[in-house]
Amino acid sequence: MTQGAGQGPEVERTATLRDFRVPAYVHETGPYDGSVHPGDTVPPVDEAYPEGYTPTQRDLPVINRGDTVQVPVEPAPAAPAPQSATGPGPLYVVGDVHGYLDELMAALQEQGLVDTSGQWCAGTARLWFLGDFTDRGPDGIGVIDLVMRLSAEAAAAGGYCKALMGNHELLLLGAKRFGDTPVNSGAGTATFQAAWLLNGGQKTDMDRLQDHHLQWMARLDAVEEVDGYLLIHSDTTAYLDYGDSIEAVNDTVREALTRNDADEVWDLFRKFTKRFSFRDEGGADAVRSLLDTYGGTRVVHGHSPIPYLLGEVGSEDGEESSGPVVEGPHIYADGLAIAMDGGVTMAGKLLVQQLPLDN
Repeated sequence: MTQGAGQGPEVERTATLRDFRVPAYVHETGPYDGSVHPGDTVPPVDEAYPEGYTPTQRDLPVINRGDTVQVPVEPAPAAPAPQSATGPGPLYVVGDVHGYLDELMAALQEQGLVDTSGQWCAGTARLWFLGDFTDRGPDGIGVIDLVMRLSAEAAAAGGYCKALMGNHELLLLGAKRFGDTPVNSGAGTATFQAAWLLNGGQKTDMDRLQDHHLQWMARLDAVEEVDGYLLIHSDTTAYLDYGDSIEAVNDTVREALTRNDADEVWDLFRKFTKRFSFRDEGGADAVRSLLDTYGGTRVVHGHSPIPYLLGEVGSEDGEESSGPVVEGPHIYADGLAIAMDGGVTMAGKLLVQQLPLDN
């Protein structure tokens, strides 16, 4: 990587804290400065989000990967993705990238989706990104540029590369469109600009953001169903608030962005930032509510890092863990949910996985 992760303007981020009234559990821990365990900035496993939860504090800590032990891994030579003799090619999904372009390129090469020069080499394979391309990591715009280029190259080869809307796409769009315009957050004064900085916004991304990036993000779908997999970004049932079909949800989200109302976009961002709906008691029923409405037999999502879902960080007694260990996707909620955010922002793993995935 060309620069260290999380090197955003720390002074600017903390200075904006005065603009907010934040949930009690955030007040108890304060901003993450390395002395507080990062897991303490999200609710404990047995504590639900407050009514009307809104991310006016960091949704998850911005952790400098340079503060952890890094083990360089040389990607294996790219092996072409397996091709189907008839019908569509193999299906792959990618978890949250958050600006880690080098890690993404290595993971795509390992799966044989791109060659050593970063060009699509997977023929008719199908590739879905689950959202959150920017923020926290060093090169979010580079990630978007790569996904846009691979989309064209894959289509030319008879396959495709597509992407979903994540909450950080909504956050970046809002920060660019509305800046410091106050929004009705339900938890005191808030602005998109402040929330973007607090959640890992990188000035280099904002400086390089162009109209074609904004147009691309604003047109992304929120939900899709492929081969029986319901693909979404966030592990929440909030999608149900936007329509009773996939088409309705995607249309509603795009129309909200077209209207360009700051409060409406903030509410959309707030709902797509909710998490952990599938994790605890009743989680399988929450997944079924989405599957029953939109189709599919399994949900595949990003958004919530697997170490948090597993309880490997952020224990209630504050004990430090040895660090997140993620080898692959996490299957849970009676086997109905597949989590794909390996926690690359916390020295975890950027996951690229072929489906189907066995239990």
